[in-house]
Amino acid sequence: MSSDETKAKGRPTDPAKRDAIIAAATRAFFKEGFAGASIEQIAADAGVSKVTVYSHFGDKSGLFTASVESQCEQMRGHFSIDAFASGSLRERLMAIGEAMVAFLSREEMVQFERRIAAETEREPEVGAAFLAAGPHRMKRVFAAFIDAMSQAGELKVADPELAAEQFVSMCKGMGDLERRFGHPSDPVRNRERIEGAVDVFCNAYAVKGCS
Repeated sequence: MSSDETKAKGRPTDPAKRDAIIAAATRAFFKEGFAGASIEQIAADAGVSKVTVYSHFGDKSGLFTASVESQCEQMRGHFSIDAFASGSLRERLMAIGEAMVAFLSREEMVQFERRIAAETEREPEVGAAFLAAGPHRMKRVFAAFIDAMSQAGELKVADPELAAEQFVSMCKGMGDLERRFGHPSDPVRNRERIEGAVDVFCNAYAVKGCS
């Protein structure tokens, strides 16, 4: 077999190696923290060499960023703005609010945010990586959705990103903070927060009301 044929056959394994490294790194970062996680152990757990890890991710920070982005991508699979393209304005906003709160209430999400917050105390770039891969990306997606509704004449919004922040903050209320400190989620209160958020949002931005 020629060297070219060997390389061609080897290429399809690269994505699998990358996924294996990210999976091993995620387990290590969650268990040991950023400082405690070892590139050597991650490589061993993934069944690759340290050189392979560095060739894919550059350094430990790059590997952590990739791990965070992977987790955020999995979590975003549980919440997609694209699923709310039909229905009245109020129905769409209610559905978005309910899906968002359910997404944030997931135990794995709560634990993930706790771990990121703890790591950020020691490594500020950890928090920056999480914000870029998760909350900031989701805000841009929601802001684009709001802007599209403005272009369609349903809303009048000068700053879609600010409006997105306002809606999300109202929907979460104190519930988001309470969950991080072990308080159980209250479905009834969550619903009341979302309904109130939709009312306030519509009164502020809806062109023809929000019935």
